[in-house]
Amino acid sequence: MFPSDATNAKTRTTVEGYTKPQFEAVRRAFQENFDERNELGGACCVYFQGEKVVDLWGGIRYPESGSPWKRDTMALVFSLTKGISAMTVAVAHSRGWLDYDARVADYWPEFAQSGKANITVRQLLSHQAGLHAFHEKIDREVIADPDRLAAIMARETPKWRPGTRNAYHFLSLGFYESELLRRVDPDHRTLGQIFREDIAVPLELDFHIGLPEGIPNARLAPLSMAGFVKSLLGYPLPMVLAMMKPWSASFKACIVNPGAGVMIDKERIYSRALEVPSGGGIGTARAIAKLYSVFATDGAELDLKPKTLSALKAQASPPTRGFFDEVLRDEAHYSLGFMKPFDGFSFGHPSAFGAPGAGGSLGYADPDIGLGYGYITNRIGLGVDPDPRDIALRDAIASASI
Repeated sequence: MFPSDATNAKTRTTVEGYTKPQFEAVRRAFQENFDERNELGGACCVYFQGEKVVDLWGGIRYPESGSPWKRDTMALVFSLTKGISAMTVAVAHSRGWLDYDARVADYWPEFAQSGKANITVRQLLSHQAGLHAFHEKIDREVIADPDRLAAIMARETPKWRPGTRNAYHFLSLGFYESELLRRVDPDHRTLGQIFREDIAVPLELDFHIGLPEGIPNARLAPLSMAGFVKSLLGYPLPMVLAMMKPWSASFKACIVNPGAGVMIDKERIYSRALEVPSGGGIGTARAIAKLYSVFATDGAELDLKPKTLSALKAQASPPTRGFFDEVLRDEAHYSLGFMKPFDGFSFGHPSAFGAPGAGGSLGYADPDIGLGYGYITNRIGLGVDPDPRDIALRDAIASASI
């Protein structure tokens, strides 16, 4: 814990944890998030060249009881989960289970129907497959039955010719990734199972894609949501207008598909044992930063091959019609399941890769400097633009002269 003079019980939230002296500015920015940026509860962690240099937490875990955010508190991180899932696919690539430039149907023959025969793994992972929406009902029962879900996905028809347009696969991407991994894994495990057994357990990560029944509510931070109408105020106007049109890609990807309601359980805070690999990850900032740190360095802990790491560091390749995203109604750069830095969302160096989560969370690897970063919060911010709390933390990291 920091010295008592760093906190004023009447006006300031107590921040706990540790920072190396070189990264003291990150602690100050994290404290300012509570003092000036309306933070409720959260955590931030940074690994630099394999060493944990920032590990901070503070604020309120559960406003109704006033219980504090503790060292092991976990929260739902929405689309930040996409980065964790992409790293799971990358492990499969490193093991030789799949090739990014092979056709998905080479591994999953049923996928070839309805105009999908030539979609490559790279196109699917880069949101270029035109499969951003489902046209059959997807609910908890379907998600819990991988065979039934796989049959629905195999019947889907791309909205347009794959490889021609960007369209954010809001929740669909993770389900496609999981079925692809079920087909190539010798043991036919789901993405969540592979992540748990081959990544989370060996690295001792507090992160779950499919929250175990045994995790108590006391470890989980319920989300403080802004409400649907208020949340829309933070989104780009073109996206808001598009979401009001039932025929639009934005509406079909973000409104029709299952949203936060699938992952949130009023009785137990978050749904248990339900794998939503694009948006249902639950964990700590420490786990996120540690995993990205492995990918930001040589990947030895997971036996990652240089060809895999090189592929992840490469620049995003645009679809033939450019980087404009038909769902977000703005530019976005994707590659192999990750978001890559671009003018609208700049993080780390050009080789960096990661994923933001709705409401403010972010995790990424910056291989140029060997940095892994994780930030989570239970105060859900507005819109899809970078969150001021996260920006302050990343600006403080940049000021450390690393």
